[in-house]
Amino acid sequence: MKIGVLALQGDFSEHISMLKRIGVGTVEVRLPKHLDGVDGLIIPGGESTTIGKLAVAYDLMEPLKQFGQHKAIWGTCAGAIFLSKDINRSDQPLLGLMDIKVQRNAFGRQVDSFETDLEIDELMKATGTEYPYHAVFIRAPLIESVHGNAKILSALDDGRIVAAQEGHLLATSFHPELTSDTRFHEYFVSLAR
Repeated sequence: MKIGVLALQGDFSEHISMLKRIGVGTVEVRLPKHLDGVDGLIIPGGESTTIGKLAVAYDLMEPLKQFGQHKAIWGTCAGAIFLSKDINRSDQPLLGLMDIKVQRNAFGRQVDSFETDLEIDELMKATGTEYPYHAVFIRAPLIESVHGNAKILSALDDGRIVAAQEGHLLATSFHPELTSDTRFHEYFVSLAR
C-alpha cells in the first residue's frame, strides 16, 4: 500500500506524517510520473487557486483526472475545492471528479478558524470506535450540496455539510492532518485498498 500526497503547495508534510504513523508508505506527488504505483492520493489543504495553477503548470490535470476515475482521492479543505465539480467560479482549475458544490472560505477568514466535535457514523463504524471526531477548521470551505452518487458523511449541528463521499472519493472541509486522531487517514486507506 502506497499513498501519494499532492506536494505542490499546502500542508502535505502533515499528511505524510499521519500516514507514516499508521504504517503506510508515502510518495510526494509533483509530476505525473509520481502517480505510478500509487494506490490513493491525498490533496492537502492550502490555497486551492494556487494548487490548481501549479497542477496545470506541471501537466498534472489530466493524469489526476484519470487517476481519480479508478483510484481513491481525498481532498482536505483546499483539496476538497480542487476535487469538486462546482465552486461558482469559472476562473479556477478544478478536477471536477466529485459531484459536490463547494463554497470557498465559507466560514470566514483565518481569525474565524474553529474546532468542533463531529459525530461521523461511517467513520466510527469503519474504525470500530464510538467517540466523536475533533475537527479543525481553518479558512474552511463549505460543501454546499451533494449530487448524484455523492453522500453526506458529516454536517455541523446547523446542517452545513463538512464531509462527503462519492465511492472512492472523499472530501472534508476540515484538516484531519492537524489532529492526533488517525481515524480519517485509516478510513481513506481502506477506500484505497
